[in-house]
Amino acid sequence: MACILNIETSGGDCSVALSDGLQTVWSEECAGRGCHAERLPGFVENALYHARREGKRLDGVAVSGGPGSYTGLRIGVSTAKGVCYGSGVRLIAVPTLEVLCVPVLLERELEADALLCPMIDARRMEVYAAVYDMHLRTVRDAAADIIDERSYEEFLDKHIVYFFGDGAAKCKGVICHKNARFIDGIRALARNMQPLSDKRFLADDFADTAYFTPYYLKEFRAGRPKPLL
Repeated sequence: MACILNIETSGGDCSVALSDGLQTVWSEECAGRGCHAERLPGFVENALYHARREGKRLDGVAVSGGPGSYTGLRIGVSTAKGVCYGSGVRLIAVPTLEVLCVPVLLERELEADALLCPMIDARRMEVYAAVYDMHLRTVRDAAADIIDERSYEEFLDKHIVYFFGDGAAKCKGVICHKNARFIDGIRALARNMQPLSDKRFLADDFADTAYFTPYYLKEFRAGRPKPLL
């Protein structure tokens, strides 16, 4: 079983979790302006202390790779790289939109053919979103979307689609299709990264620690290409 340090700083929350195989064994989080820079080093130190106390050797560091805020992702990725270099372990990059899907899949009873549409707010009526099936297979790649009454109609005509994430709230009054469902309170948190980071670890799907760059929201709004996660 892999012992992985998970770091999530893509949005307003700062969170760190330690996973050991199929379980999250320790986690800590905070929310608020400036909490990433202030609290992340302490969270990481606490997680590593817990691992040492339990006799666990760190096998990898997973970090949310975006899309997300420039400041939060920069702090999270820099910290993750520092731990990788200091501990001699590999870096795992996990897409933020997939992290948002985990609590929905684990905690909700959904229709077998339903689709998931995690959304990250990109101001005005823009969101960054992707569409996944119930096995977290990509139905539509992540993209920047301008929301109107016909958004995602090609999926809604055939499936129930669940919308969630901090970009979904502003879409409730616009996407009125009978198959649209909205779930409140879904946040990208490190304690939900375990299934994704462990899967990538077992598949030897690692990022280049030296050259990995997260996907910042401001970059996709400017039309820059998506880095490979």
